[in-house]
Amino acid sequence: MNTLVIYESMYGNTRLIAEAIARGLQHSGTVDVVPASHARECDIATYALLVVGGPTHVHGMSRLRTRDAAIVAASRPDSTVHLEAGASSAGLREWLSTLAPSPNGLAAAFDTRIDKSPFLTGRASKVIARKLRRVHLDIVAPPESFLVDAESNLKAHEVERAEQWGQSLAAKAAQLSTN
Repeated sequence: MNTLVIYESMYGNTRLIAEAIARGLQHSGTVDVVPASHARECDIATYALLVVGGPTHVHGMSRLRTRDAAIVAASRPDSTVHLEAGASSAGLREWLSTLAPSPNGLAAAFDTRIDKSPFLTGRASKVIARKLRRVHLDIVAPPESFLVDAESNLKAHEVERAEQWGQSLAAKAAQLSTN
């Protein structure tokens, strides 16, 4: 099964999660991992499974304004975070708005968010999943969140959990594609 993992990452956490998910999916076939800034170059119709994720900003997906705020935060002298290459590029929101309806296909959504109640933080993955459904992709698993602490560091064991989630996605997608 060919899988495409598309991610948006400001400080590297979502990239690390995307790479871990890809490791979990690798036993089921080829996996390509692509940042959102290069997603337009990909033909999603050539993939059996599309996995999409990004950071949660202000209860949802990032916007230009929230990406700019993240860039400012990272540039402060006392900042403990470092910007990813392409952090100032277009994000998932912009890419998802360009997707045409797909006749069929499987998808899953994930996010990174601060370790607090989703009621307080929101979950970008829920918005991502809704946008994927709108282009007629079948969601194979509930949207998943991977947690960061107040300093924007991944919580312990989140990378391992992401790899396990990737394995479960592969199993669910394989089951759905044989039905």
